[in-house]
Amino acid sequence: MLTAEQILAAHKANIETLFGLTNKAFEGVEKLVELNLQVAKTALGEVAETAHAALSVKDAQELLALQASLLQPSAEKATAYSRHLYDIATSTNAEVAKLAEAQIADAQKKFNNVVDSAAKNAPAGTENAVALVKSALAAANNAYETVQKAAKQAADVTEANIQAVTNTAVKASQTAARATKRAAA
Repeated sequence: MLTAEQILAAHKANIETLFGLTNKAFEGVEKLVELNLQVAKTALGEVAETAHAALSVKDAQELLALQASLLQPSAEKATAYSRHLYDIATSTNAEVAKLAEAQIADAQKKFNNVVDSAAKNAPAGTENAVALVKSALAAANNAYETVQKAAKQAADVTEANIQAVTNTAVKASQTAARATKRAAA
């Protein structure tokens, strides 16, 4: 049976976890806002430079050359921005997952202790029922660990795929920029 102190401690732990998760979420939002402000500031400067360059163009060939020079950096910047967004999301998710895993591990430990305590105080003749509960608990823990490993593998595959797509996009933009430069020349 749970005592008032145990219930109070559980509530306190839950509140601390809630505030920990909230802080991690706010940290992720802060990173996202910081990234967007940096991108906006950089974009504003680049728009001013591009406008000046466009106003100084004397013929169509210079315009094509200017367009070619802008194509590759834009694609690379968009790719870098997407990568930063992914990194922020991944980092925030990892922090939240770490807190959640700690809570789950703590809950599993407490539940195991309750089951062990109940097993010690169980009346004679209930050994089979206690063994069944312990077996079910072990199976649940194994299933949880298997799901965790599968999720980690899926995250690793996703990371590799994003890196491959990023590399392909950068190469495609470089190829397009070279073709545009050749056409302008």
